[in-house]
Amino acid sequence: MKSLILALLLVTCTVDASELPQLHETPALEQQVQAGQIESIAQRLPDTPYVDTLAEKQAEIDLGRQGGSIRLLMGKAKDVRMLVVYGYARLIGFNDQMELEADILESFDVVDNRQFTFHLRPGHRWSDGAPFTSDDFRYFWEDVAMNDELSPFGPPPAMVVDGQPPTFEVLDKYTVRYTWQSPNPEFLLALAGPSPLYIYQPAHYLKQFHARYADPDRLAQLIAEADIKKKKWTGLHQRQDHQYKFDNPDMPTLQPWVPTTPLPSEHFVFKRNPYYHRIDSTGHQLPYLDEVVINISSSKLIPAKTGAGESDLQGRYLEMSNYTFLREGAERSKLDVRLWSSSRGSRVAIYPNLNANDDTWRPLMRDVRFRRALSLAINRHEINEVIYFGLALEGANTLIPASPLYKPEYRNAWSRFDLKTANQLLDELGLHKRDARGIRLLPDGRPAEIIIQSAGESTEETDVLELIHDSWMEAGIKLHVKPTEREIFRNRVFAGDALMSVWFGLENGLATADMTPAELAPTSQQQLQWPKWGKHYETGQDEPPQLPEAQHLLELYQQWRHASATEERRRIWGEMLQIHADQVYSIGTVTEVKQPIVVNAQLHNVPKTALWNWEPNAFFGRFRPDRFWREADGSNAIAGGQ
Repeated sequence: MKSLILALLLVTCTVDASELPQLHETPALEQQVQAGQIESIAQRLPDTPYVDTLAEKQAEIDLGRQGGSIRLLMGKAKDVRMLVVYGYARLIGFNDQMELEADILESFDVVDNRQFTFHLRPGHRWSDGAPFTSDDFRYFWEDVAMNDELSPFGPPPAMVVDGQPPTFEVLDKYTVRYTWQSPNPEFLLALAGPSPLYIYQPAHYLKQFHARYADPDRLAQLIAEADIKKKKWTGLHQRQDHQYKFDNPDMPTLQPWVPTTPLPSEHFVFKRNPYYHRIDSTGHQLPYLDEVVINISSSKLIPAKTGAGESDLQGRYLEMSNYTFLREGAERSKLDVRLWSSSRGSRVAIYPNLNANDDTWRPLMRDVRFRRALSLAINRHEINEVIYFGLALEGANTLIPASPLYKPEYRNAWSRFDLKTANQLLDELGLHKRDARGIRLLPDGRPAEIIIQSAGESTEETDVLELIHDSWMEAGIKLHVKPTEREIFRNRVFAGDALMSVWFGLENGLATADMTPAELAPTSQQQLQWPKWGKHYETGQDEPPQLPEAQHLLELYQQWRHASATEERRRIWGEMLQIHADQVYSIGTVTEVKQPIVVNAQLHNVPKTALWNWEPNAFFGRFRPDRFWREADGSNAIAGGQ
């Protein structure tokens, strides 16, 4: 994977207006154009649209046919946000070479990773036809990020360096600039993320909910009609501003598909955005697909429903244990079952909560000998053979071999199956007494029974924990699993009520030196091993890190943010990875697990093999689902024209 040298990188897919291919009207929109409801394609597109030329460069990518619909299955209504992840329209995004390039933006300029100048595409419009201009950036910055009522904690963390926000400037209708006193190497990465940093908002829509702009009587009426708690305008504004949640059909978007279904529902329809900014090399507006339908079902039923042909594109909620069943139903349901690979640091990882409230357990969780002992008491080879057919990579929660920062010693550290050493370490901790069941006794006399909090969304996770339960019992530690709803699960961890939790490992196992190592330091409440320390970093609330190694990780992270050379960032990454390997802040199992991807046989341009991950690929997102197209009436013809 190519290293990202953010200080120098400028990649665009824009051509001069005089060089644009001849434009062709989208068949699904012709009736609206003729009725005068929307403009013709030449007026709907930006002056210089994004021209997708990948079909000319890669044999496996075809010029597609506009039209058609696909179905996806999701386990919860709030997962409609995945269409923002999959849609992957970003100011700046990763291309097929893992380079950052202008997407919604026409271009961008970077000086010393401190000054970022963004050039918008003249003529670009929101999905409702309103102009997309620098005022949408100004609105976010002045009226939301810097508004004490809407943003009591200030601007997003990715926009604060050394406690200071940037200087924001509107240079003209289509140009904005952000300038920090110190480097901010995470800024562009945040814009390209699967859950992107939104630094723009549809000002023309949201002003009606903002006290600075709205008529007070009309605003009060809207608040009353919306049944907002505490009857405050800020609650109404926040409810309507759901760019990532993607559940407000009234809110304009820049994504390839537009939501049309209000909550509550179990059947969501997304229609093509008539003002979408991308075209293919033959002048056809993307996305190729007219419609995406998301049906909500129990996550436990999604593999069966997928195998029965009820989904045209499915990766979420599928596991390797479903592979044989899916293959059996493939021919009957006209499906293609592919195997991608996951690239998280670990498929299943256990997180000791260093911020646990229990005064007896907390010192143990913070003692590295306890964490090492639990890691050594896991038989990863057994997990690999029994659950993953021996196809996974065993070891700690760290980067995978495809990362240029990977070292085998990181993955091997404290990850061999060694019950003798595990028991010795637990004895050293004073846990040498046992009850009649062989379970060790804590200093206060309680048996060492650990409840691991789980979101309860994966039978695969349950199977892994059952095997860990058996090997931990041999070390005198009894494991219990408590599944709850995801929100309850996270809140228990955040509050310190959970001793341990189970989740995936590192989000980005493919990191390069120029990607952020924030995951390795206590920088976010979402980090399950030290949520209170992470919250302190984000908000100043709760306690700061109490362990020297965790404090040093924060220092190294700040050094990375200020480093100007890639080589220096590589050194910092290495030191942080070494600390994690040695301190075992999370307990990994296996990685590079095969991920079943089910694709309707008529759906084209979905990669045969790829990495299935949240970051940096945004699952399907980086492969641009706006390029995916579906055959009509069983035809195999590839059409660049209509």
